[in-house]
Amino acid sequence: ARKGKLVSFVEVKWRKRSVDLDHAIDEYRLGRVAAAVEAVAHKYIREGDDMRVDVILLAPGSLPRHITNAWQP
Repeated sequence: ARKGKLVSFVEVKWRKRSVDLDHAIDEYRLGRVAAAVEAVAHKYIREGDDMRVDVILLAPGSLPRHITNAWQP
């Protein structure tokens, strides 16, 4: 997703139960997402852009949870 000079790579996690969302993303999974971002970022990032990795957690009956800048090496 792009807004101005900010590019966000967004990992979306869905679980059947909202209680399972607390364990849907961890450092290991975020590391895998960050590695994928590194592989494709050159296609989306322009000079002067900032980028970040966000996470959106979804479950039926729960409001979406948006974690901004979830990966900070």
